[in-house]
Amino acid sequence: MMHESGTGGAPKYGVVSQMPVAGSIANPLVDLSSPRAAPDQAQVGYYVASLSSGIKVELAATDHAALYSYSFPSASASNVVVDVSHVLPSFRGLGLGQNYTHGNISVFADGHYEGSGTYNNGWNLAPDWTIYFCGYFDAAATSKVFSGNGNTLKSYGSQTSADGTERVGSVFAFNQKDVTSRVGISWISSAKACQFVNSEIPSGKSIQDLTSAAKSNWNTQVFSKIQTSLTDTNTLQLLYSALYGMHILPSNRTGENPLWQSAEPYYDDAFTLWDLFRCSTSLMQILQPGAYEEQIRSLIDIWRHDGYMPDARSSNYNGRSQGGSNADNVLADAYVKGVRGAVNWADGYSAMVKDAEVQPPNNHDPEAPDSSDKEGRGALPDWLKYGYITPTYTRAVSRAVEYSANDFALHQVASGQGNNADAAKYLTRSRNWRNHWNPAASSLGFNGFVVPRNADGSFVTQDPLSCAGCYWGDAYYEATPWEYSFNPHHDIYTLINYTGGAQNFVNRLDTIFQPNKAAGSSSKFLDQTVKANFNGTIFNPGNEPSFTSPYLFNFARRQDLSVERSRYVAKTYYNTSPTGLPGNSDAGAMQTWLLWNMIGLYPITGQTTFLIASPWFSMDINLGNGKTLNITTSGGNSDNAYYVQSLKVNGQDWNKPWVTWDDVFANGGTMDYVLGATSNGWSSNGDLPPSPAS
Repeated sequence: MMHESGTGGAPKYGVVSQMPVAGSIANPLVDLSSPRAAPDQAQVGYYVASLSSGIKVELAATDHAALYSYSFPSASASNVVVDVSHVLPSFRGLGLGQNYTHGNISVFADGHYEGSGTYNNGWNLAPDWTIYFCGYFDAAATSKVFSGNGNTLKSYGSQTSADGTERVGSVFAFNQKDVTSRVGISWISSAKACQFVNSEIPSGKSIQDLTSAAKSNWNTQVFSKIQTSLTDTNTLQLLYSALYGMHILPSNRTGENPLWQSAEPYYDDAFTLWDLFRCSTSLMQILQPGAYEEQIRSLIDIWRHDGYMPDARSSNYNGRSQGGSNADNVLADAYVKGVRGAVNWADGYSAMVKDAEVQPPNNHDPEAPDSSDKEGRGALPDWLKYGYITPTYTRAVSRAVEYSANDFALHQVASGQGNNADAAKYLTRSRNWRNHWNPAASSLGFNGFVVPRNADGSFVTQDPLSCAGCYWGDAYYEATPWEYSFNPHHDIYTLINYTGGAQNFVNRLDTIFQPNKAAGSSSKFLDQTVKANFNGTIFNPGNEPSFTSPYLFNFARRQDLSVERSRYVAKTYYNTSPTGLPGNSDAGAMQTWLLWNMIGLYPITGQTTFLIASPWFSMDINLGNGKTLNITTSGGNSDNAYYVQSLKVNGQDWNKPWVTWDDVFANGGTMDYVLGATSNGWSSNGDLPPSPAS
């Protein structure tokens, strides 16, 4: 029933399990899994799996419940096993596996069952959490409740309930070959799970009924947000599959918060803002302004009750923070783009200040035992004392780059609230990434990179092409010094100056897209994958720290290269096959990057700036409240004639390689492009994008 789709790290949930089994079951605790007889098939609102045992399983769902349809082979007994102890295992190891700690199940006289399971750990190292369930079958069944440890049965018979730390569950046996089951879940109680399943999937509802309702909801709420007259099937599949992928998470759990009572919305399964803040949350604001405001309110309410906003959260528990306190970036982005409504921005800013000024207690993660990676900024003492982060703390350099962006976020909100003293303080702190810049560090003929720095001020010798393991215990998290050195997006003109001026910046930036530049190392995440899948480029389209880099040419009067490099990435590493993303979906981060490329813009988070690339096709973007951004293209195509020849914004000639929120999103607008096969230098004389910290 429960599963987070498209995350990296390690799986979460995989609980409230039903397993159809053909034939007699002597021991329900042994592995009863069945290989597939054919590839699974899916469409919006519907999923089907054909098992080698001859069983066909069809699935459909509502907000809090699911409908299962089982077709059993004629020559075998028909059984469904409910195993409360089932969780999704971790493929990665590293102590990230989930654990079952307690369960109970009761089978009632009418044949329905209720219970709960308690689990812990997973990627966010969560303590115990409990989910409740309630299930019905449409056919009469005989049931045998079981309990035991490992594969050893303790009981398996006529009892109607089981409760304890042992594995518990029940086997339901049927005399017919076609069986349907309705199951509801709740974080509050099994009674509420029963209410959900009976209200959302009353008896008699079919798989087809639910599938039709799901398609209608997705069409109305999601797919209609971007409309086009384009007829190319491949591109349409990419577009709407990407829209689907970006809307899977987070989970709206309003009314289902087991931890506190609140009138505020409640969202869980932010997995993670580190992945999403760069471009996903800004598109969520555009396409789903109502839900986005609720998500902002939820972040602030979590701070009110849990003490910190999450950088990641799942099973109602914060964790883990891969770098900075990136909810700060999300709040600032919403603030500068006018999100107000029912958001309490005084509390929002207080939550940001907590991140910026108070070190959270250490949660003692074995992979990064130096400081908290549950929430907040674990390396804050160094940040406040030195203005940089020493190797005392893991992920020192990547944290420092992100803390700079986080402090810029506080500057933005403080400025908007008229708090000039805080605005000045945090603007100054947002420049601290510069303290990690070693002008003597050299690689591929270029000088100057962000590197580790000791407490005495000396720089640690660092190969800019290597990030060692590139993981929790290293100086850089999931990206190289080359990549992180392009990440101070609020202070780009300082970076351009550090790299030797605009032309040298262009040359350096273009180098990360050249083949066979990435060095081999022991990295478990980067170098071998890049060499094998991405032609050996330093730029890594499968990980978020590289996301913005293709568009940075706009800051150096080479908008044509932004279009060229970003379009190559989109057309080369994205497709409609099962391997059609360059990395893990990361809660829709990859899909959102592609959507921005199709739209022809790219956001700079925490600012009102959108860098202009070029759109793939004409489209209308529904902004809500009767507002639309209408984008038209003429004279080109998305494959090889994508350079901007001219542009009109709201009917006016436009030669800047950027627009603002107010230009095209606040009240809607128009962007009319003429495209061509070669660059004509459009925007080369226009005003450059702002760089507020420079």
